[in-house]
Amino acid sequence: MNIDQAKEEVKNAVRAYLEKDEAGQYEIPTERQRPILLMGPPGIGKTAVMEQIAHELGINLVSYTITHHTRQSAIGLPMISEKEFGGKKYSVTEYTMSEIIGAVYEQVEKSGIHEGILFLDEINCVSETLAPTMLQFLQYKTFGSHKLPEGFIIVTAGNPPQYNKSVRDFDIVTLDRVRQINIEEDFEAWKTYAYKAGVHGSIMAYLEIKKDNFYSIKTDADGRSFVTARGWEDLSRVIKVHEKLQIPVDENLTVQYLQNKDIARDFATYYELYRRYNELYKIPDILEGRFPEDKKAIREGSFDEKLSIIGLLTDKLMDEFKDYAMQQAVQKELFEIIKEFASNNSDFENGFLAYKISELDSKLKSQLDAGLVSREEEKIKRLVIAALSECTDIAGKAAVSNSGEKSGIELAKKWFNEREAARQSSIKTTGEHLTNSFEFLEQTFGNSQSLSGSQEMVIFLTELSKAYYSLKFVRETGNEAYYEYNKLLLLNDRKQELKNLAQSLIF
Repeated sequence: MNIDQAKEEVKNAVRAYLEKDEAGQYEIPTERQRPILLMGPPGIGKTAVMEQIAHELGINLVSYTITHHTRQSAIGLPMISEKEFGGKKYSVTEYTMSEIIGAVYEQVEKSGIHEGILFLDEINCVSETLAPTMLQFLQYKTFGSHKLPEGFIIVTAGNPPQYNKSVRDFDIVTLDRVRQINIEEDFEAWKTYAYKAGVHGSIMAYLEIKKDNFYSIKTDADGRSFVTARGWEDLSRVIKVHEKLQIPVDENLTVQYLQNKDIARDFATYYELYRRYNELYKIPDILEGRFPEDKKAIREGSFDEKLSIIGLLTDKLMDEFKDYAMQQAVQKELFEIIKEFASNNSDFENGFLAYKISELDSKLKSQLDAGLVSREEEKIKRLVIAALSECTDIAGKAAVSNSGEKSGIELAKKWFNEREAARQSSIKTTGEHLTNSFEFLEQTFGNSQSLSGSQEMVIFLTELSKAYYSLKFVRETGNEAYYEYNKLLLLNDRKQELKNLAQSLIF
């Protein structure tokens, strides 16, 4: 299965394991909660999936790469204690608490949440001295004499032998006590995640053209070479920062992330072409409704060039869709704070907003320390804090200049309403950009009444319909052009189904 399917399987397993009956006991007893074993190639997002599941379910995540541990750190250090047996005292060996088990208890204390996932990566690459301990842990949920707290689910991950020489096979006794999920790399599944994560448009467009280069692990006379999903995502982040700082993106950079020289060189060449297309076709102008005069040259260009133009349009729109979602979340939190401010009938001078800023900042620090907030959630909270600081400064200065003619609440409402007006204007602009993109593609590649001859329009619409932020924007704000073309696409698909059915009946 692909990584999306695996995520749902793990999420459902965790939900089932944490389900309780009317007496407050787990429906599936702890000793019957089989650990989950994810087996798949490296760099396809197994760790990222665990983070997503923990955040979505509101539970803890404690993550370890087990190859970094020795037997001592896993089961604890021996110590001598005294016990009495049959009236006599004896010196016995006990063990301190395992670092891993200790980390779980520490996480519970930080978060105040008593349920979670203990994720152990590279489980089948442990050292020979640690292997028996790990098998014991998978079977009995104990490291040495210390048991994993009730409410924590064990999820492990490993790589098949062809990817790692250190892999050791589990015996049947162990495999009979785990739930094994085999994962394969899948570009289409990764693409859904990539759009939400904001992977650079050049990477999305390149991989759409050359899907075979999405994931590659080879061993030949020159040694090992590999390209993984993790490599593409990390490269995307550094490309965005390089562009911001106006630092060149070339093969010297790409080969550091794509450790296959041919693919790294090929992508670096494409990236330059992608940038030239952006300048040549003036994508911002297209979004504003100013289309290139020579549409015939675009129409008769290579398919790769057409895909690149579609990729450029999609990339710019996705940035706007993501910004819409971000600003919506920020404004929603600000609205609740301003409403609370007004309902308390507080005057600005009593420091209500300053108190809220301090409260939000303290809460964010606690959540970050406990690992309970994602990067996106952190950004939203920081933007809220920054916006409230701005409101505090503006209202404070205005209150002084107006000699108290307006209350702090009135000034805060005015500030919020101005922000909301700007947000609504931005939503309108993004909607126009989306409509203009459809119009450009129709004028360039196809007729609005028939999509059968416009594969470019189909590709563009399909990409929008797969991505989280584009669907969120259209669903919440509406867009007639999207609805029209989506309807035509569905009708076209239905016609093709009927045509295929008719042909099958004839023959």
